[in-house]
Amino acid sequence: MERITQIIKHLIIINVIVFFIAEYNLIPNINLTENAAIYFFENPNFKWWQYITYMFMHGGLMHLFFNMYALWAFGSPLEKIWGQQKFLFFYFSCGVGSALIHSGVNYYYFQEGLQALADNGFTPEMVKSVLAEGKYNTAWEHIIPKSTFNDMMSSYFTPAVGASGAIYGILVAFGMMFPDAKLMMIFIPYPIKAKYFIPILVGIDLFSGVTGFSIFGGNIAHFAHVGGALIGFLMMWYWKKNSFDANGWKR
Repeated sequence: MERITQIIKHLIIINVIVFFIAEYNLIPNINLTENAAIYFFENPNFKWWQYITYMFMHGGLMHLFFNMYALWAFGSPLEKIWGQQKFLFFYFSCGVGSALIHSGVNYYYFQEGLQALADNGFTPEMVKSVLAEGKYNTAWEHIIPKSTFNDMMSSYFTPAVGASGAIYGILVAFGMMFPDAKLMMIFIPYPIKAKYFIPILVGIDLFSGVTGFSIFGGNIAHFAHVGGALIGFLMMWYWKKNSFDANGWKR
């Protein structure tokens, strides 16, 4: 069994504490979700610090458990090799990067619907007013389908939470450093090498994000996962190209 490292231990402790504070409203007069989960940046609840704090919020006990298990299982070997500073830098870079990509994709889809409505005489203020009421204007039926409206609603109002984006970056780093390590998917009863397992997992998320069909269920920020994986890959590629040492800085 992999021994837990110091940074991993502290991250898990913080995540667990924050989860129970949010779950049971242990801070009076403060809605932690409204302040710490990451919202669409045109939403009134958006704050700049949410690009960091969202990583410590989770949508349920199982969400928390699987993320913390993955953080321990795949992050511990990396922290041992890299050291604490480099691991933390990588972790937060992937987490913030995944949130930025998630926000960018949301913005693209939201603006696509908004522009289609604007081209037909509906101002952004009119659209946002209808969104705020959660109602579908039947006058829009010939412009955008209701599914597009629902996507706009989700982009605008639904906050993203969880360490998954950062952990996808860790998964990619683990796969690049230990490509022949054997891993298992829940629905595949035999081990697969990391160099195949992790691209398959990221590919499933990309497919789900593009098509809207998810084998993992709803309310999953698939592009945050893909974004974290992409940032992790780019950082690993850059470090390898520039020969960074185990302490995180150039030889």
